[in-house]
Amino acid sequence: VHLVESGGGLVQPGGSLRLSCVASGFTFSSVAAGWFRQAPGKEREFVAAIHWSGGSTNYAEAVKGRFTISRDNAKNTLYLQMNSLKPEDTAVYYCNRGRMIRTTYYPGDYWGQGTQVTVSS
Repeated sequence: VHLVESGGGLVQPGGSLRLSCVASGFTFSSVAAGWFRQAPGKEREFVAAIHWSGGSTNYAEAVKGRFTISRDNAKNTLYLQMNSLKPEDTAVYYCNRGRMIRTTYYPGDYWGQGTQVTVSS
């Protein structure tokens, strides 16, 4: 199982970034997937998740209305579109495969290496 994130970088407050996570080694189209983030000195926290079909999503309150999770099962790729970024969004962002029952996401054991997002002027 491999999950490889990309798309992070330095962006000014109010800016946008699009993260990608390419999955391999398993049937991506049959599992739910999610994004998490970890800021310095803090625990890893849930950001967003999406059902294997793309038909159901769930977001942390802190990112609702600003972030959009999506997936392209034909490309084995998970995305996170981040708009109106704030300094408090600064963190390493990780993708994960897991299970989703209704809108509750249960993370699995596999994580990517992460991609750094820094929001600063």
